[in-house]
Amino acid sequence: MKRLLALLATGASVVGLTALAGPPAQAATGCSVEYTVTSQWSGGFQAGVKVTNLGDPVSGWTLGFTMPDTGQRVVQGWNATWSQSGSAVTAGGVDWNRTLSTGASADLGFVGSFTGSNPAPASFALNGVTCTGSVTDPPTDPPTDPPATGTPVAVNGQLHVCGVHLCNQYDRPVQLRGMSTHGIQWFGQCYGDEALDALADDWKSDLLRIAMYVQEDGYETDPEGFTGRVNALVDKAEARGMYAVIDFHTLTPGDPNYNLDRAKTFFASVAARNADKNNVIYEIANEPNGVSWAAVKNYAEQVIPVIRAADPDAVVIVGTRGWSSLGVSDGSNESEVVDNPVNATNIMYAFHFYAASHKDAYRSTVSRAAAKLPLFVSEFGTVSATGGGAVDRASSTAWLDLLDQLKIGYANWTYSDADEGSAAFRPGTCNGTDYSGSGVLTESGALIKSRISTPDNFPTS
Repeated sequence: MKRLLALLATGASVVGLTALAGPPAQAATGCSVEYTVTSQWSGGFQAGVKVTNLGDPVSGWTLGFTMPDTGQRVVQGWNATWSQSGSAVTAGGVDWNRTLSTGASADLGFVGSFTGSNPAPASFALNGVTCTGSVTDPPTDPPTDPPATGTPVAVNGQLHVCGVHLCNQYDRPVQLRGMSTHGIQWFGQCYGDEALDALADDWKSDLLRIAMYVQEDGYETDPEGFTGRVNALVDKAEARGMYAVIDFHTLTPGDPNYNLDRAKTFFASVAARNADKNNVIYEIANEPNGVSWAAVKNYAEQVIPVIRAADPDAVVIVGTRGWSSLGVSDGSNESEVVDNPVNATNIMYAFHFYAASHKDAYRSTVSRAAAKLPLFVSEFGTVSATGGGAVDRASSTAWLDLLDQLKIGYANWTYSDADEGSAAFRPGTCNGTDYSGSGVLTESGALIKSRISTPDNFPTS
């Protein structure tokens, strides 16, 4: 694939386009553009566009460019209002970047798709002023990774955060797809050997999220017993080559600081016990709610050092405000995290959604945030936020397509036979041994299984 985008997929910023021209009235007199592709996959890519005003200040601006191939489309964009007509693409300034003083820049981005070739745009125009430049194709096609063989853990090894991605032992971005348990205090019968064999071998799941409720007849009633249950499920996941997300499932009360001492005790224990394993990810607060981001951040900055003291290498997932919605469900957005991130490394931020309740505004937030924050969808459902109701196939598919495009990992709620729409199995399934047949699956289970059982694309070079 002899084109600029292939070279840009390595993360290099190749295009620096500058033009000085006689402007129209009230337009910029010059502009520069840096176009960078941060990731690329079969049929899609993610690109960043930094436009700098080199001329007079402008209040209100439009950046235009042309897709060189008719099969290229903008799917989702952020930090601008995006539109496309044929091959012509326009991005307009929004409230927080509408005014560009001389020398000021705006950082935009989008997820794109393509069906034929995928060359980079060769020119841009800011308020009608053309920014010209040249594009040089790389001399040869980039290498193609051979199909990875082995279990998810065997292929990827110890994971870590690199930039805004979850990366494997080869420093390459990966997407993990899998399932979450329901509360292990209620549905422990769903996580025996037959069920987990099916999850690993038939569902081809990359991970098992272990939802250990703290209240609601959970950890606080028997700390030692629940710690043992979690460790046993970590071992079962490890034996099957799956990653294990240890979920400290706080929900009510919503302030995670209520459980700060319990969290320190629990994570000190499980981190010490599992430090030598490559398959463990720690999720320290499921869904903070009714509490400020500052309070969540304070909690995280006290719990993470406890984990790091025993297990310095593992990835930690931090819950976000508004039931882990990056604040959207509380009327906020990702900027509070971007502007005031947790003071720790090798961390990701949780985003949760339920497809029938959380749609375009939530997807737009994820599209924007994914360019600046490492995100992990540690819980989502195909139904309403209650966990019940009908499956919203259209919204679920739109969400899963977006997560695939952005290489954001996810765990579906739930791998259980709960009598609710979000459950993967029909009620009574966990009393038997069949977790693979189509007859035991709910509509949600069939949809999710069809998505996560497709081959993984784990790069190894």
